[in-house]
Amino acid sequence: MAATAHMTLEEIRKGLSWRKQLDKLFIAIGMALLFGCLAILAILFFDLVRDGSSRFGWDFFTSFPSRKAENAGILSAAVGTMLIMVVTALVALPVGVAAAIYLEEYAPKNWFTGIIEINVTNLAGVPSIIYGLLALGLFVYQFNFGQSVLTAGLTLALLILPIVIVATRESLRAVPKAIREAAYGLGATRWEVTKDHVLPYSTGGILTGLILGLSRAIGETAPIITIGALSFIAFLPPSPVTGEFPFLNFEWLRSEFTAMPIQMFNWVSRPDQAFQANAAAAGAILLGMTLAMNAVAIWIRYRFRKKISW
Repeated sequence: MAATAHMTLEEIRKGLSWRKQLDKLFIAIGMALLFGCLAILAILFFDLVRDGSSRFGWDFFTSFPSRKAENAGILSAAVGTMLIMVVTALVALPVGVAAAIYLEEYAPKNWFTGIIEINVTNLAGVPSIIYGLLALGLFVYQFNFGQSVLTAGLTLALLILPIVIVATRESLRAVPKAIREAAYGLGATRWEVTKDHVLPYSTGGILTGLILGLSRAIGETAPIITIGALSFIAFLPPSPVTGEFPFLNFEWLRSEFTAMPIQMFNWVSRPDQAFQANAAAAGAILLGMTLAMNAVAIWIRYRFRKKISW
C-alpha cells in the first residue's frame, strides 16, 4: 500500500511538473505572438511615416485637397472625421449604455432576452458594408437625412453599438454583488443602486468600450462610401459654435462631408507617386489617432481601477 501511495504521489508530481511546463510554453507562445503583432504594427507605422515624411508640415494639416499633390492637405477630411466621431459618440454612448443596463439589471432571464443577447453579440461580427446598405435605405432615403454628417455618424453608431453594449455589460457584471446587496439592504431602489453604485464603479469599462468602438469606426471606409461620402471636397461644414445666442449651430449635421479613409482611398487610386506620399502621411496620422485613442482607453481604465482600489 505504501509503495502504491508513493507511486501515486510521484505520478501527481510528474503531472504537475508537466502542466507547469505546458503553462510556460503557452505563455512563451502567447508572448511571441503578441510581440510579433506589435512588431508588424510598428513596421507598418514607420513605413508610413518614412513614405509620407516629406508631407508632414503645417500646410498639410491646414490645406484642402487639390489636384496638385504638393498643395493637397487633409483639412476637410480631418474636420469631417472629427464631426462624425462626435455624432457617433453622442448616439452610441447613451443608447448602448441604456441597452446594457436594461439587459443586465432589469430584463428577466428568459428565452426572449437570450435571443436578444445572442443577436447583439452576433451583430458585432456583421460586415460593415451591411450597415452602410442599411443606412442608405433608412437614413438617406427613408428619413431624408441625405448624404450628410448626421447620416455618417448614425451609421457608425450602429456599427459600434454592439461593442459598446457588450463592453458595458461586462463592466456591470464586474461590480461585486456585495455592493448591490448592501445598497438594497439600506432600502435603495433598483435604479438608485444602478445610478449611485453600479454605474460609478463601471464607468472606466464603459468609456473604454466606447473609445475602442470609436477607434474601429474612425477607420471604416465601406459604410460611408455606401451612403455617399465625397472623395473631393474643398469646403468645411458650418461651425457648430456661433457668436450669437443660442451659440450653437446644427446646420453642420446636414452638411456634405468627407473623411480621412475616403481621402486616403482617393489619393491611393491615383498613379502619381506624390499622391502616394500624401496617402502614406494621412495613413500615419490616422493610425496615430487610433493608437492615441487606444492609449486613452488604457489610461482611463487604469485611473478608474486605481480609484476603486482606494
